[in-house]
Amino acid sequence: MNLLATQLPRFSGPIFGLFVFLTLPACQTTAVSTQVSLSRQPATLLDGAIRVAGPHGYCVDPAATRELGDTAVVLLGRCKDALGVTPALLTVAVGPTASSGVLAAGGAALTTYFTSSEGRATLSRMGRAGDVAVVEAVGVGDAYLLHLQDRAAGDYWRAVVGLNGRLVTISANGAQGTPLAQSEGRILVDSTLAALRRTN
Repeated sequence: MNLLATQLPRFSGPIFGLFVFLTLPACQTTAVSTQVSLSRQPATLLDGAIRVAGPHGYCVDPAATRELGDTAVVLLGRCKDALGVTPALLTVAVGPTASSGVLAAGGAALTTYFTSSEGRATLSRMGRAGDVAVVEAVGVGDAYLLHLQDRAAGDYWRAVVGLNGRLVTISANGAQGTPLAQSEGRILVDSTLAALRRTN
C-alpha cells in the first residue's frame, strides 16, 4: 500500500460537503446509452465554464449528461468505431464555482479523509465503510489518484483535480459487467485527465 502521509485533521463543515459531492460518481449506476448516441464532440457545461472530452476512443453520452445547479456529471463510453478500445464507463463530475480550493489542504489531508471510516463510507456505493479498501493513494502533479476496491463496484481508479477553479473527479469502471484490469483503469484515468486539460 503506497499511501501518502496521514497527519492532518479530518474534514468538517463546508469541506465535508464538497467531499459528499466528490464521491457522487461512486454511486453513479447509470450505463451509457447505445453507442449510436455517443458524441465525439466535447460536452460544454455550466454556461461554458468547463468542457469535457474523452481520451482517444471514448465519446460523451449527451443523453446521460446532467447539470444540477452549479454542478454537472458526464458519462463517456467507447465510441462506436473505436476498434481495439477497452469497453469502459468513464464518469466526470464537476463541482461548483471555486470548489477546487479544497485541494489546498494537500495530499496528506485527502488521504486522512479517504482512509477514515467516514471517508470510506462516503466512497462506498452502499454507504458502508467496510465495503471499501483504499489500495493506493498517490499525488500526480496537481491531481490526486485513488485505487479503490469496493464490494459492489469492484476494483477501480478515481482522480481528483482542479480545473478552472472547480473540483473535478474522474472514475473509470468496466462496462457491460466486465471489470477493468488495474493497469487499464489507471491508464484510463490518466488519459482522461490529459484530455480534460487539453480541452480546458
